Amino acid sequence: MWWKKIALDDQNQLAQATLEQLGCDGINIDIEQLLPYQGKASLLNLAPKKAVQGHLSGNYLARTKGRGMEFDEVRHYQTGDDIRAIDWRVTARTGKTHTKLFREEVERPVLIATDLGQSMFFGSKLLFKSAQACHIAALVAWHAKKRGDRVGGLVFNEQQHQELKPRSRQNGVLHYLHTLEELHQQGLAHWQQELPSSQTYFIENCNRLAQLAKPGSLVYLITDGNHFNEEILRPLAKVSRHCELVICQVNDPLEFTLPQSKQKTSVAITDGSQKQQLLLGDQQTAQRYQDKAMLTNKLKQQLYQQAGARVIHFSAGDSVEHQLKSGIETWIR
Repeated sequence: MWWKKIALDDQNQLAQATLEQLGCDGINIDIEQLLPYQGKASLLNLAPKKAVQGHLSGNYLARTKGRGMEFDEVRHYQTGDDIRAIDWRVTARTGKTHTKLFREEVERPVLIATDLGQSMFFGSKLLFKSAQACHIAALVAWHAKKRGDRVGGLVFNEQQHQELKPRSRQNGVLHYLHTLEELHQQGLAHWQQELPSSQTYFIENCNRLAQLAKPGSLVYLITDGNHFNEEILRPLAKVSRHCELVICQVNDPLEFTLPQSKQKTSVAITDGSQKQQLLLGDQQTAQRYQDKAMLTNKLKQQLYQQAGARVIHFSAGDSVEHQLKSGIETWIR
């Protein structure tokens, strides 16, 4: 049908325009793609969603009460309260002793753990999941820098990992972005050589993340969640016990919905180790495929919840900026 061909051409042109805007080909990553996210830092909000346990001075208002520069509220005096914090005006007006409470200012490291394993090197519409993960990590890093937080974390794949201690200002961000570029190119080379994928690298790096995350940190884990299992819960629950843990799950549209086809066509698919035949153009096959994908995703969500994490969903089929602006980063719940 001629109108369907026009619609397909329009989709291809839109994808090409988006790639040009992002300055990438959808597969490779370089530092030039990640620098513009400095001007898009306002798309994110890293305000705390839970109380933190940090005690260092800084420009971040903790949800815990304490002595600091930012007044919070007045309440009745309780045994053990500092008498220097008594609010004499409220005490005189009410006839009962009241004390002032303050928001404690603490410095908060932001740790970004980016998974660049072999399962991330896949894309069917716009970007590889690995490329999208790098874009998300860049946005988080620049926003943290804008807030004055220190930036560090992990970048890892099956072959190696880079551990970056939190640094302040622009140095911390640029160090992280260069590491993303380096390990992404390495992972892409391994993907092209079809090297075997390790099944243990993810749990090993989650354990490293648990050791790296100090109490009070904001921790972002960017992954497709394909390696999540019960064993992962222990290190991530350790992280969420004293930190705020946010998981950014990056998926490709093809992982949830089969392509449409007017004619029934048998195609071979593989995950790199196992092969399977699928019948495109068959409604029952498409429905079973989608149901299985949604069930797998639901199981992942249960594991995230048990780990105490907050989850944000991203698609590799659209730009991060468009998803955040339109609120469709939560398209799967």
